[in-house]
Amino acid sequence: MAHTERDTAGLCNNLALRKAARYLSATYDKALAPTGLRATQFSILQRLSTEEQITITSLAEMIAMDRTTLATNLKPLAREGLVTVEPSPTDRRARIVTLTADGLARMKAALPYWRTVQAEFEESFGADKATQLRAALEDVLSTGFHPWAE
Repeated sequence: MAHTERDTAGLCNNLALRKAARYLSATYDKALAPTGLRATQFSILQRLSTEEQITITSLAEMIAMDRTTLATNLKPLAREGLVTVEPSPTDRRARIVTLTADGLARMKAALPYWRTVQAEFEESFGADKATQLRAALEDVLSTGFHPWAE
């Protein structure tokens, strides 16, 4: 029996994931609003806090984002002085991203808000289910697709 277009929407992995992602992103954005950061910006700053400096390409790979979108997301962070983006001294084609002291301070100021919304989600959804969800989503990244391959 063939599926109708109506049935397909309920089976689409991409739609289900994007709906959940928009829902959670809006929830985290709202929680982080007092810090002036959006969830994506917080994630970028948090990831940068573990690296001394990193190329845009490497950072994009770490957070599974294409370079162009990452560069767009870095612009307001650079304007606010939370990160610097400069040409690599060893490869002029590469751009190096560095977290500034102000960026680290903003990320640390946002941590309590993030922890609160994280705990609320885990309480509502279930801590074990949340752990399983993160593991399943990490597995998605190992499916062999190459969305940003050139």
